[in-house]
Amino acid sequence: MHTQIPVTRAGRSVRVASVAGLALLAGLLSGGGSAADESPGPLSLAAACGPEDSGTAAAATVGVSVDVPATGEAGRPVQPGPVTLTLTLSRADLAGLLPEGTGAVVSRVALKVKVAQNGESAEAPWELTAQSTSLPADGDVALVHSGEVPYVTFGSSGDVDFSVGEFTVELLSATATAEETAPALATLTCRLKEGEDGHLATTHVTDGSGTGPSGTPETPTTSAGGSGRVKGKDITLEPPAADDEDTDFCPVDPPVGEMDASEAPQPPPGDPVIPTDLPTGGTFSCAYALGLANVYKLNGAMIINDPDNPALISVLASKRTASRSAQKPGGAYLRIDSLANLDLPDAESTFLTFGFQPVTAKVSFENGPITISTGNYGSGASRVAFSTAYFKQSLRLHDVKVNGTPLDVGSNCRTSKPFKVALDGGADYTNVALGGVLEGEVDIPPFTGCGTGGEDLNPLFTASLSGPGNRVFMNQAPTCVPANPTRSYCPPPLPELPGSKP
Repeated sequence: MHTQIPVTRAGRSVRVASVAGLALLAGLLSGGGSAADESPGPLSLAAACGPEDSGTAAAATVGVSVDVPATGEAGRPVQPGPVTLTLTLSRADLAGLLPEGTGAVVSRVALKVKVAQNGESAEAPWELTAQSTSLPADGDVALVHSGEVPYVTFGSSGDVDFSVGEFTVELLSATATAEETAPALATLTCRLKEGEDGHLATTHVTDGSGTGPSGTPETPTTSAGGSGRVKGKDITLEPPAADDEDTDFCPVDPPVGEMDASEAPQPPPGDPVIPTDLPTGGTFSCAYALGLANVYKLNGAMIINDPDNPALISVLASKRTASRSAQKPGGAYLRIDSLANLDLPDAESTFLTFGFQPVTAKVSFENGPITISTGNYGSGASRVAFSTAYFKQSLRLHDVKVNGTPLDVGSNCRTSKPFKVALDGGADYTNVALGGVLEGEVDIPPFTGCGTGGEDLNPLFTASLSGPGNRVFMNQAPTCVPANPTRSYCPPPLPELPGSKP
């Protein structure tokens, strides 16, 4: 099954032929010892969920996606990949479980995954988190949970089956995303319906020689102090390998600045929406975002935020909400605003200008505060989900060379004014915690301040680069919440570069 797998910052080298240096505005914006993951596709299960003591349960759909190694060796860890579990419930069923006026929730899932081999079994605890899911006035609500899970070591050879059965779900206020001890608004127990076996994957474990049953296995490596270890005779479960406790997963400062949600869809006419600054001030997190941009005049594309040395975007997630209930004039509206900063490294590129002279230049980005807004408006079949990222950006050119010869453009060769970068993710970009692809077009202003000694180079760069129709794509990976690393994507994974796959 396919899922995004967190990787270290040292990403693979990606090269895209570029003549569009200044597309820079794109500026925003498995465990060792096992073979390749070859699990079946995403699993869809029917379940019933409800409070344990209520005697009633609501119909639910459970989607599970996880990479499980197809093969492994006795005595060596087998690491299931990061897990995604999507729990879909109707808004009507949730209404009776949550306080009136709840506009968004975070949720946690605790699964007991049965790991069985040769007549023995153990239960692996898989804990997953979904952050800041907005609740529509009606229709279905999809809670998308994700996280790392324990690795498993087997003492002997034989096929291993992974299966899921009963699990619990905690629904919490969206203002408590970083509060591990925050009381739940509701706790549900979910059980698979009759006929669902919950089988996730099978791993074929050998003794390492491929000739028969394994002998005495090597002693499995444990986490410090052996904490979290669970054994079922020949089956040993360990927590995901932990980095040093002092690991700084987000070595960036929390974002600062004012949010501006003016580029997000505004509420239909009617009663005013109610803005609420959440008391937590937002949940600090970070993520990687890789971009691709086109410069229309040059008919070229360029990578922004090089995967070999990417900058992190810092986020205060769910910092503010704006809402109106479906019963009010104008109908339902919910918007969740997050604040972000992205300090991009300089970019360098080559483009062709008049006379087909190759010009290389470095570009510095000056990004203003980024406002990421997600939400929805309307009800029923007319409900529309939206997502936007908006900020202002200026570009400065320096270290320019023409056909290899330095060209002094001065220290203040830049766009004449900041320009808008407004990106749209539609319904696919669910929230800032899970990320996704956003895209839009920008209009690059004329350049000013270019040239020294009386030489005016502004027309050169303006003619080559400025104007509308410059398409920008940004792919943001899921966020790492350093205050809650085991229930978010820590260390931050690298996303796919937009356009890198057919």
